[in-house]
Amino acid sequence: MTTANPTIPARSGMPSAGLRAALDAAAARLEDDPAAALDTAEAALRQVPGLPPALFVAGQALRRLGRPGEAVARLDTISGGARRPPMVLWELAQAASEAAEHQAAITALEALTRQQPTVASGWLLLAAQLRKAGREEDAWRADLSAVHAASRDPELLAAATAMNGGNLDEAAAKLDARAARLPDDPVGTRMQGELAWRRGDMAQALRLVERAVALAPGFDLARDFLVRLLMQVNRLPDALVHAEMLAKSPVAGSAAELVLSSVLVRLGDQARARAIYERLLAEQPDQPLLWQNLGHVLKTLGEQGEAIKAYRAAVDRQPALGEAWWSLANLKTVKLEAEDIARMEAALGALAGEEGRDEDVFHLHFSLGKAYEDAGDIARSFEHYDKGNRLRRTLVRYDPDLLSAEAGAAAATFTAPFITGMGEGGCPAPDAIFIVGLPRSGSTLVEQILSSHSAIEGTMELSEMMVIAARLQSRVDEGEFADFAAMVRSLGPVERRKLGEEYIERTRVHRKTERPRFTDKMPNNWQHVGLIRLILPNAKIVDARRHPMSCCFSGWKQHFARGQTFTYDLDEIGRYYRDYVRLMAHYDAAAPGAVHRVIYERMVAETEAEVRRLLDYLGLPFEEGCLEFHRNTRAVRTASSEQVRRPIYTDAVEHWKAFAPWLGPLEAALGDVATCYPEVPAALLP
Repeated sequence: MTTANPTIPARSGMPSAGLRAALDAAAARLEDDPAAALDTAEAALRQVPGLPPALFVAGQALRRLGRPGEAVARLDTISGGARRPPMVLWELAQAASEAAEHQAAITALEALTRQQPTVASGWLLLAAQLRKAGREEDAWRADLSAVHAASRDPELLAAATAMNGGNLDEAAAKLDARAARLPDDPVGTRMQGELAWRRGDMAQALRLVERAVALAPGFDLARDFLVRLLMQVNRLPDALVHAEMLAKSPVAGSAAELVLSSVLVRLGDQARARAIYERLLAEQPDQPLLWQNLGHVLKTLGEQGEAIKAYRAAVDRQPALGEAWWSLANLKTVKLEAEDIARMEAALGALAGEEGRDEDVFHLHFSLGKAYEDAGDIARSFEHYDKGNRLRRTLVRYDPDLLSAEAGAAAATFTAPFITGMGEGGCPAPDAIFIVGLPRSGSTLVEQILSSHSAIEGTMELSEMMVIAARLQSRVDEGEFADFAAMVRSLGPVERRKLGEEYIERTRVHRKTERPRFTDKMPNNWQHVGLIRLILPNAKIVDARRHPMSCCFSGWKQHFARGQTFTYDLDEIGRYYRDYVRLMAHYDAAAPGAVHRVIYERMVAETEAEVRRLLDYLGLPFEEGCLEFHRNTRAVRTASSEQVRRPIYTDAVEHWKAFAPWLGPLEAALGDVATCYPEVPAALLP
């Protein structure tokens, strides 16, 4: 389609009104008919050579016709150099980019961003061109400039205000409207990801934040958020890739290294995390949180003396740092002295009435509970343990009735006929040894004994099985299946094999040796024994069990870094233990011999005989090293990390009895489970 050439005065260097109108019309038709627009521009240039509006339309048309090199040649003749209008610089940059003339694009975009530093799109295109030219650090800084520019965008500010005010629907409407107009905006995309995360849609949040990082690889805040999301869903290898990239940012600083160290700790690479903390402390020796984190790593590595120094360095610099005090108290072989007690009591007094310090307060109460317990003041010890637990309970979500219902649903589903009827299936790998039960049941001792065998690698409390189980349960919660049993029945042999293979593959990152077997010491997996048997039929399951009063009291007075939300109330932990015994008794009846039980009191009294029984169940020969487990130098992350580096001892077996006058709620909740131990009361048998 063509347009008649307008009449232009021969002796004029300025376009006539008619020519201006023709060029305006051509510009309006660029997207629909670039060839016609080019014809109009060429006609204008024949009449007025070098006419800037005509050169601009010609350049635009040539780019849309797939002739970017010619477009660059036309646009580059528009006078003004770096002071050319922003629209000309933008068009020139896009044409040069499409023609692979990266330096020309960079030159135009650098001029553009100098003129319009608050327009994010120019910075983003500049970053892309710099990256193509191999100038990675400059590209990173351009991305950061784009993010800074976008932070002033009224639309994004309005959406952020709505989101932070809890008006998620309003924020979503604003962000969706923007995305329809600017689909490749990384800042808006990251905000959409945060909105999805706030709504609990983790899959959507990950997809959006990953896209934001792909659009602007130098978007450090988005990458930091992505690392945290990946850690939440236990995609630790992916989190490590992004954390290492974040640490290379030209403006990263210590915050990025701390993100990296947190991923390394989760992956079990304590030595590398230690190196980061020590390097940062060499530069910033007065940072209490750095000392605290170093203490955690040193404790895990078994360097107790150095861990104590680190924790004390933390509280010396911040006397009310509750977690550091608790970490010191939680070194079971350390006793806090009267001076320590006085400092902690003073810290509690200083925190009284302060907003947002609950975490420090409950940590200090747990620490004082341990200190007074060690000092023999049992009444004051219980008072502080009780206050710490009561405060912590207000900060966690836990529904004991829901746990009971879920355990009941598992028992009702995994009957002997059901297990037989499901037939063969699952991943045949025999690698995994699950150690289940309650925390503080002696499970770390069992793990340390097993990891001292030449065929078994000790890992840690792995969350992979719980992630798989939660994903399957979500299919029920979202209405895909009527109930838990229907969902489990739907798992055919192929899907069960894939789920088992997923578990083996996802846990591979935690395996550092060539040993054929490995332990997974997540205690809560007692809830998933049926699922484990379906998807990993050759895996072994060891139930570590300790006297219920001793186990539950020990769990109640132990503050856990995360999870184990049932431990902060004596009645609730007693109910939890009872549900556990009920379900494990059901599995014993439905699949006799599938689960091997280790009674803690027997293990400490007759260690060699119990170790031999355990290894027989695993199909492994006895090794003397299993009796010298305390010489094992592997990293141990649980609360028993110091205790398992000592030979067997029996002084903790009946430790709870000193607190018996205050444990009525626990005793009532346990009922005959406590009086019948280690047998199962008839009321709980299937």
